[in-house]
Amino acid sequence: MKGFQFSKFLPNERPKGGFDEMLKLFTQLLNYTAGDAGEALAWMNELDKQYKFTNNDYGMGDFMEDLKEKGYLTEENGETKITAKTEQTIRQSALEEIFGKLKKAGKGNHNSNISGIGEEKNADRREFNFGDSLDQIDMTASIHNAQINHGIGNFTLTERDLEVEEKDYKTLTSTVLMIDISHSMILYGEDRITPAKKTAMALAELIRTKYPKDTLDIVVFGNDAWPITIKDLSYLQVGPYHTNTFAGLELATDLLRRRKTHNKQIFMITDGKPTCLKENGRYYKNSVGLDRKVIAKTLNMAAQCKRLNIPITTFMIAKDPYLQQFVRQFTEINGGRAFYSSLNGLGEYIFEDYIKNRRRTVR
Repeated sequence: MKGFQFSKFLPNERPKGGFDEMLKLFTQLLNYTAGDAGEALAWMNELDKQYKFTNNDYGMGDFMEDLKEKGYLTEENGETKITAKTEQTIRQSALEEIFGKLKKAGKGNHNSNISGIGEEKNADRREFNFGDSLDQIDMTASIHNAQINHGIGNFTLTERDLEVEEKDYKTLTSTVLMIDISHSMILYGEDRITPAKKTAMALAELIRTKYPKDTLDIVVFGNDAWPITIKDLSYLQVGPYHTNTFAGLELATDLLRRRKTHNKQIFMITDGKPTCLKENGRYYKNSVGLDRKVIAKTLNMAAQCKRLNIPITTFMIAKDPYLQQFVRQFTEINGGRAFYSSLNGLGEYIFEDYIKNRRRTVR
């Protein structure tokens, strides 16, 4: 009979000490402090008092010195700041946290079911046809065919000996990720901006490292909309803004018009209703209800995206039934999709949808 051995439960959420473990905690805290290194280190000091993850051999002072020596921190005008190396580490950490869950679940394959000129070889073989690209020819197999067909003594290679290697076609995709930074993203005691920010960083790092021919633009929208760089994500914060969804969609559409790829899409992360427009340099605002004027312009923009073959996938992180009803109407007009996601599942939703959308056939 097989027995069981029990041991004392030791929670593994806290760092075990040492630079690598403490760096993981430091990068996580930077997400919540919008890249403020001083505040993140202050939090670590408080956590150390409670959980005692430093010891007599390695203390917080040693960790801070190591951060500087290894290029994670720098001093500018007496202020401690993170470096580009730290920004990349934060993105990589977000990628491992979110995309790692998908890989464990066996997801992430984005090949289409169409064979032809492409990037990845598959097991299919066929005879050469006029018009096939030369880089598709399997020269080893073709020479072998020639030896079988014509003998070794007088080597001859004809068109009929050529064997072509099929490849899986991968579509190139241009994506705009829209992030709502209106004040409601931190209201009601719930931090909604940090999961959105981490997802954007992870998606940016995935595209940069695994799909470098794809493009990702990031747009934030409050009273207005403006593009930000990947570098800006570490420092992104919510502002005292209303929600000008129309401006965000208008800017996203303009960015995608400039892209030459066949597949174009918009991912929009929001928790609230459109409440703002900008007309003749003045803001028209109504945060009380679903204002007809604001909603009409927003829905017209969704229809325009549909005419441009730009689907919009909305990730709604609010549960109000009347807001979800608006999202359903918006989605129906655009012909896109909507997910009513929890904050914990936001990253997985977006990653699955991004990879799935790369399967579409280019015509």
